[in-house]
Amino acid sequence: MKQVPILQTRRLILRPFHPSDAGDVQRLAGEKAIADTTRTIPHPYPEGAAETWIRSHSEGFASGALLSFAVTLRDREDLIGAISLMNLAPDLRMMEMGFWIGTGYWNRGYCTEAGAAVLDYGFSDLKLNRIHGHCLKRNPASGRVMEKIGMVREGCLRQHMRKWDVLEDIVLYGILNSEWKPVMNQ
Repeated sequence: MKQVPILQTRRLILRPFHPSDAGDVQRLAGEKAIADTTRTIPHPYPEGAAETWIRSHSEGFASGALLSFAVTLRDREDLIGAISLMNLAPDLRMMEMGFWIGTGYWNRGYCTEAGAAVLDYGFSDLKLNRIHGHCLKRNPASGRVMEKIGMVREGCLRQHMRKWDVLEDIVLYGILNSEWKPVMNQ
């Protein structure tokens, strides 16, 4: 595959990030609530970090280790978040899913819709055997997204990371290709 594909759902277009998206990424990911619900997004979000992050996608894609999509609204093309498959383990045909959606777009099913499309792509086109994800235990909304797209809670890593100087539990979710049911008419 030479370029990041474009995935379409009923309400969304998942496309590669463009350098022009940096301002929206900075604004959306820069919200404290986004950093508070993710493992790796810092707050305050550093100036220039969005540009650097977007530039890193092409190298990750070329190596097969990263497939990152801008989540955009189909009718207005507004950028509302990001969803990725990353950390390829080629011998296991396994990748990790990660995502965030801007707070102004929460509770509308956008993340679930994007997640289902990425699962479908990972299993049908990339021929992955397993896709897994994780979330902070105190962020059950992300866990619900993973459950809605068919992932199963596999366990909890207690005090597995530090966020805001607090040791945090991480909940793990996963799905195998043999358990996946393609989503039609997303």
